Amino acid sequence: MILINLLPHREAARKRQKEQFFTQLGLSALLGGIICGAIFTWYQGQIATQQERNSFLQGEITKLDIEIKDIAGLQKEIASLRARQTAVEDLQGDRNLPVHLLDELVAQLPDGIYLNSMKQENQSVLLVGIAQSQERVSELLRNLGNNSPWLGRPELVEIVASNVVASSRRVSNFTIRVSLVRPAADAPTSSGPAVAVPVAPGKV
Repeated sequence: MILINLLPHREAARKRQKEQFFTQLGLSALLGGIICGAIFTWYQGQIATQQERNSFLQGEITKLDIEIKDIAGLQKEIASLRARQTAVEDLQGDRNLPVHLLDELVAQLPDGIYLNSMKQENQSVLLVGIAQSQERVSELLRNLGNNSPWLGRPELVEIVASNVVASSRRVSNFTIRVSLVRPAADAPTSSGPAVAVPVAPGKV
């Protein structure tokens, strides 16, 4: 006997296919949502971890900035103390300069030269005096430039010939500028006897 199916089997097959399609589509969407949620959660965790690291680093940077400011303040204090120490050492060294200056002038001043005045300005000394001849002035310049560890760089500012009224002798009025020098080690600067500097009447 032959059986004939008169039901709309094609429509039923299409319906089953549609149901399977929508079921698979729903499952795919659900799986995609789960995967996206997992990825989002993982990224959020990574972002939160990085933010914690950034906060920690920012806190450490703030601490370092404070320490750097403290170090900068200490460096300024150290520089100030060094400047004061240098100033004190300079003052201690300079307090003996007049003694060395007079001692060197005694040792280096040749015969036939008389000083009228001597004026110190910082590390420069201006000498004004009278010489019996220009050769005496040249000898004084050589002595100040070569033989003295406390005096250096002598410079002849002016030399003028004139006559002494009492004896009608010709003399040379000179002006010399010389620089004070601090030797590396304080040592005896001259071996000559300590005698008075020949100074003509006038301001010294």
